[in-house]
Amino acid sequence: MNIVLCARDEELLHSVAKTIGPNALAIPIDLRLPDSGAKVVDAALARFGAVDVLVNNAGATKRGDFEVLTDEDFIDGFALKFFGAVRLTRAAWPHLRRQSGSIVNIVGAGGRTPGAMFSIGGSVNAAMLSFTKAMSEKGIEDGVQVNAVNPGPVRTARLEARLKATTEEAFRREERIARIGEPEDIAALVAFILSPSGRLLQGALIDADGGLTKTI
Repeated sequence: MNIVLCARDEELLHSVAKTIGPNALAIPIDLRLPDSGAKVVDAALARFGAVDVLVNNAGATKRGDFEVLTDEDFIDGFALKFFGAVRLTRAAWPHLRRQSGSIVNIVGAGGRTPGAMFSIGGSVNAAMLSFTKAMSEKGIEDGVQVNAVNPGPVRTARLEARLKATTEEAFRREERIARIGEPEDIAALVAFILSPSGRLLQGALIDADGGLTKTI
């Protein structure tokens, strides 16, 4: 595949693109801005001529006690993860329809199992799961595959910061999970969904969380 990457951290973005090679296009952009989704899709079309897959993977919502979280914190969380995905989906949809393409929304276990310290993230993720279901129904009509993946704790820089206050074993016990996920675990699942073998999946909300989600 040709890969289009977008993020706010220009240095990190170009570093990742360099590891992929010449078939990667890096676009430094803030997806919270209303016109950013269209700009990303336009750049992809200008460079590669088509859009076959959209993976919505932006968003790091603020954790904290509800009584100290502000309106601006909630607005920021929805602006990046929810509206960023909505706008990218809107811009890419006609091209995905033409290509019989696919969307995978990387959402999160908090959408099913919210917590007191994750009131923003849980709310945003729940909205993303609902959006996935709505677009998957439209996707049946338009020939676009739409699914979501709900990661639990995954070994990212953000999680590593939380792990500094405890041991990994204590964290697993506290969260009641089999193990901490690796980014490659989520990538492999996305690759399967996008493969011919995963095409039966439509509107699926797949938990990849080490058993964190206990509800049916």
